[in-house]
Amino acid sequence: MTRFNKVSVDHVAKTVAMGAGITWDDVYAALDGTGLNVCGGRVTGVGVAGFILGGGYSWKTNQFGLALDTVVSFELVLPNGTIKTVTASDEDLWFGLRGGFNNFGIVTNFVLKAHPQGEVWGGYAIYFNFSIDEVNAAIVRFQKEVTDKKAAILPTYNTIANVHSVEVLMFYDGPEPPQGIFDHFLTTFYIPLLSSTSFLKFFKSLPASDYLATRGHFSTVPVLEYSPAFMNALVNETHFWGAKLAEMGLLDTLVSYDVEPFDPALFSYGLPSAYPPDRSRPLLPTNIYFAWSDPSLDAAVTDALRQTTDTLRAAAVADGQDVANAFSYGNYALFGTPVEGVYGSNVPRLAEIRKAVDPTNVMGL
Repeated sequence: MTRFNKVSVDHVAKTVAMGAGITWDDVYAALDGTGLNVCGGRVTGVGVAGFILGGGYSWKTNQFGLALDTVVSFELVLPNGTIKTVTASDEDLWFGLRGGFNNFGIVTNFVLKAHPQGEVWGGYAIYFNFSIDEVNAAIVRFQKEVTDKKAAILPTYNTIANVHSVEVLMFYDGPEPPQGIFDHFLTTFYIPLLSSTSFLKFFKSLPASDYLATRGHFSTVPVLEYSPAFMNALVNETHFWGAKLAEMGLLDTLVSYDVEPFDPALFSYGLPSAYPPDRSRPLLPTNIYFAWSDPSLDAAVTDALRQTTDTLRAAAVADGQDVANAFSYGNYALFGTPVEGVYGSNVPRLAEIRKAVDPTNVMGL
């Protein structure tokens, strides 16, 4: 797929075409200086294809929706070898490809809507364990009080060798944020790495999942809000599993929990699609990531990941959130998650679409 590596800009149509074999690093580098940008990945090293086909939460999701909501067309190689350009006029494939991954063929090219891009403000701040209460409160206030759709945050609670820290990635789609948006993150002790810069430089400055462990799994807990009670539960899980895995001798294990407080209207920008199966309420895809090196400990760490996922979902339910059976984001879902857990009531329709385009199950081989 790496030969599908071209990025081209149509300044008249305000679209960007990109091959499926590249990362967002390549896309943003190609767009740098053009005055245009797209809804793409938030950290380095993320592939274009899986990101878009799974959904795609972006720094610009508050303004424009998921990446799949900005797709104009897909170039698709069907299981029978036919090459087809899929647009909104192809009702079933359009529905299935937006969130349904590579179950209907191989996508080789995407065309996305482009948006004006100038200088941005952002970066990240690092906080230590003694500041966690203040960071929690700042996240809760940001979610409840900030209505400027140009603003976004991505806080990450990390534990390595039982040492705790928080990184809060901050973004404002303009050269300076209005007063009050990020102020509560800047009143406690922190290490600041924040500036006004180009979008590309902002993107390249952010920490990514480059931890040196050779093994890792994601999981996710969908929530309706980041309440004080849920944030306390999340911190408790960070500390508990950091200590527990350290006791087991897993001192190189990364325990990481990402909080993703998007605007409540994030699902209102697109038409029905495979994901999300329900656009009527703003589920937020809390991301959990455990990374380790020793393959003999795969089962133990995976079990820990399942336990913490169940504990946090139960904490959200106990907090009064109706998420016991809420759908999970496929790009974060732990392996073994039932398809109904990602696609809900869309599963029968997706099965029919796949049967129609792939009757001999080529994509399942």
